[in-house]
Amino acid sequence: MTKTLLEKLNWRYATKKMDPSKTVPQEKIDLILEAIRMAPTSSGTQPFEVLVVSNPDTRAEIRKVAWDQAQVTEASHFLVFAAWDNYTEARIDAVVKQLEEERGASEMLTGYYDNLKATYLPRDAEVNHNHAARQAYIALGFALAAAAEVEVDSTPMEGFDPAKVDEILGLRAMGLRSVILLPLGYRQEEGDWLVNMKKVRKPRSGFVTEVA
Repeated sequence: MTKTLLEKLNWRYATKKMDPSKTVPQEKIDLILEAIRMAPTSSGTQPFEVLVVSNPDTRAEIRKVAWDQAQVTEASHFLVFAAWDNYTEARIDAVVKQLEEERGASEMLTGYYDNLKATYLPRDAEVNHNHAARQAYIALGFALAAAAEVEVDSTPMEGFDPAKVDEILGLRAMGLRSVILLPLGYRQEEGDWLVNMKKVRKPRSGFVTEVA
């Protein structure tokens, strides 16, 4: 019997020890990346990019500024979610152009994004970057669920120095800032202190409030 998504989510955990001898098949990585691409974002802007970092030297440099977490170098694949540093007229216009090409132009479409620019562009860049980063986190959730669905281990990481990762990857020149790291691979049960521990979550009664 095929496991349900909830069973797969119960199976996953923040893997502490990856097996560097095991490689995730490319078709599974492609599926996870496609899930990220298909994730919803505010006004369909998709204000972030995903870098798949394969260079071992680069990953070693990132590990140095990521609390020496071994998954950075030992995972099969290593993703960096990098959000826009700001919303700009050019970036929003590029969204509109694609929508017009694929859906057709309309006054409603133009008006909606004109209003969006009127709201976003005057705001402080840090406010806009934080908004973009939250969209990346929505996609991160899709990545974690997709990885669990195909039984690929994952470890979302905020424990790193974003400014130094930006420097290593040259992100600022691309108008991007790193917000979350995601190693993907296969657990190495020997040496992973978390692997056999019971998953602990708040009970629904203490977590969900029904508002009538």
